[in-house]
Amino acid sequence: MKSICQIYKIGNGPSSSHTMGPMRAADVFKRRYPQARHYQVNLYGSLAATGKGHLTNETLTNVLGKDRIVLEEYPEVFLPEHPNGIIFRAIGEDGKCLGEWTVFSIGGGDIREKGSKQIFLEEGSPYSNEEIYPLATMGSILEWCRDNGRTLWEYVDLHERPGYRDYLAEVWARMKESVENGLNNEGMLPGGLHLQRKAARYHIKSQGYDRSLRNRGFIFSYALAVAEENAAGGKIVTAPTCGSAAVLPAVLYHCYKNYSINEYRIIRGLATAGLIANIVKTNASISGAEVGCQGEIGVACSMACAAANQIFGGTVPQIEYAAEMGLEHHLGLTCDPVCGLVQIPCIERCAFAAVRAFDANVYASLSDGRHRVSFDEVVKVMKQTGHDLPSLYKETGKGGLALATTGS
Repeated sequence: MKSICQIYKIGNGPSSSHTMGPMRAADVFKRRYPQARHYQVNLYGSLAATGKGHLTNETLTNVLGKDRIVLEEYPEVFLPEHPNGIIFRAIGEDGKCLGEWTVFSIGGGDIREKGSKQIFLEEGSPYSNEEIYPLATMGSILEWCRDNGRTLWEYVDLHERPGYRDYLAEVWARMKESVENGLNNEGMLPGGLHLQRKAARYHIKSQGYDRSLRNRGFIFSYALAVAEENAAGGKIVTAPTCGSAAVLPAVLYHCYKNYSINEYRIIRGLATAGLIANIVKTNASISGAEVGCQGEIGVACSMACAAANQIFGGTVPQIEYAAEMGLEHHLGLTCDPVCGLVQIPCIERCAFAAVRAFDANVYASLSDGRHRVSFDEVVKVMKQTGHDLPSLYKETGKGGLALATTGS
C-alpha cells in the first residue's frame, strides 16, 4: 500500500472525482500544450451525466479558458477502464491535433492515465506511488499488531515517511477550519435545489438539550457544516472523498471540542482512519462511480468508527470491529445525487454516518472485540456489491432517489 497522505487531499469541493480530479488533469494538459488554439474535451459516463451539478464543466472552463475549450458530453458511453473518463485534445492554429490524453478520475481526487495501474502524479507532487506498507489487509495487520504488541496507528507510524505527521497536522487544521467556517456561514447553497444551510441552526438548537441529545446534535451540526462547505465549493479535506468529507471531521471535532481530547491523539486517530481507507482503496474502491456510495459514505463512516474507538481507548480488535460495522451497515448504498449535486442525499448522509460512527464506537467498546464477519470480508463484499450495482445507481444521477425526486 501507498502512503495514507494520498487519502487526505486538501482542496475545494464539491466532488473529488468530478471537481478535484478533472481540475488536476486539465491543469496538467494545459501546461503540456500551452500553445494550443483551443482544447477539445470529451467527458464520458458519470462525469458527463452529472458534470454540471458537480461543477465539472465550470472547473474545466476555468482552467482551460472560456474561449479555448470545446466541451462534449457522452453520458451513455463508458470507457473500458473506469466510469469517469476524459479525453483531452490540444488543437493547434492549423487545426491539427497537437496531442491527446485519456485520463480517468478514479475517486479521492486521484487521476490515472489510460493503460496505467498507478495514479498520476505531477512533477513536484507531495504524494508518491511508492509502496511503503508491506501488508495490505486488515487480517495481516492485526496479526502484526498482536505479534509486536502494537496498535494500528503505530503500524502507520513505523512505515510512513518522515514529515507525514506534519502533513496530518495540516489536514487536521483544515478540517477544524471547515467545521468552524460551516458553523458561521448561512444562506442558500448554490445549485437548482435552493437548499438552505442548516449547520448553524442545528448547533444553536443542540445547546438547549441534555448531554446525550446535545452530543448527537453537535455531531449533526459539525457534519452539516463541512458537508455544506463542500457543497458550496469551499476548502475541505477528502476523507476519503469530497462527498463524504464531513463524517470524519465531525467525529474528530466532537472529540476535540466536547471531550477535550488533545491534538496528539487526534492526529493518531487520523493515522488509523487513513489506514482503514487505504486498505479499502487497495482491495476495493472509494469511487462512487465504481462501487456506489458505500465506497464513499461507507468508508468514511468506517474511518470515523476506527478513529473514535482508538481515541476512547479501544483495543485493536475493538477498533477493527468498529470499522467493520461502519462499512457493513452501508453495504449496497447507492450513489443517486438529485440534479447531479452533492447535496441530496449527500449532506444528510454525512450527518447520519457521523452519528452512526460514534454509536459504533460505543457498541464496539462494550464488546470484547470478537465478532463473526471480519473487516476484510466486508471489503470483499463491498467490492462485489459495487460491481453488481447497475450503473444507474453509481453517480449517474439517473436512478434511485434522483429519479424519484425529479418525478421522471
